[in-house]
Amino acid sequence: MLNVQEISTPVLLPVSFKLAAGACLSLRGASGSGKSLLLRAIADLDPNAGEITLDGTPRSAFSGPAWRRRVGYLAAEPGWWSERLGDHFDDWPSARVLATRLGLDADVGTRPVAMLSTGERQRLALIRALLAAPRVLLLDEPTAALDDTGTEAVEELCREQMAAGGGMIWATHDRAQARRVSQRSLVIEDGRVHEAAP
Repeated sequence: MLNVQEISTPVLLPVSFKLAAGACLSLRGASGSGKSLLLRAIADLDPNAGEITLDGTPRSAFSGPAWRRRVGYLAAEPGWWSERLGDHFDDWPSARVLATRLGLDADVGTRPVAMLSTGERQRLALIRALLAAPRVLLLDEPTAALDDTGTEAVEELCREQMAAGGGMIWATHDRAQARRVSQRSLVIEDGRVHEAAP
């Protein structure tokens, strides 16, 4: 599905790998090692070199927004552009179903974003990303602010996305989480990216 060839940034040396449909690749490394940089390069949000294809079509054939609709990036600190949470969703009824699955109150859509906790915003940003139905989802520490129950609910929802054929690249500091969610792992050390067991 996703074929990454010699992608590099000013900080990261070239790396190549493939991600199959329905698979998850975890991305590990110390804080500041470049996990976010690699995800942002794949999403074409920051300067990078190399070639990426999605289902055989090169990234260069897409506009930036069109690429990111297919290869979605969920930042560690997602952005919000309206004071009211519900304004960020085209289909709040569908979002509400997922919100309750992730342990959020059904009326959360009526709240101001500023009144939400970091963990609530993190789960709602994941819902927003999933509802966009990307082929590949790039997750940057999506459970960093969650307790064990919240983390388990997020992992289960993501497993369902993969079972439906979606691919994921999941940055995490948690080696146990990497083992739970992924079949393969990339590790970043000193600007070099190498494959390892999760």
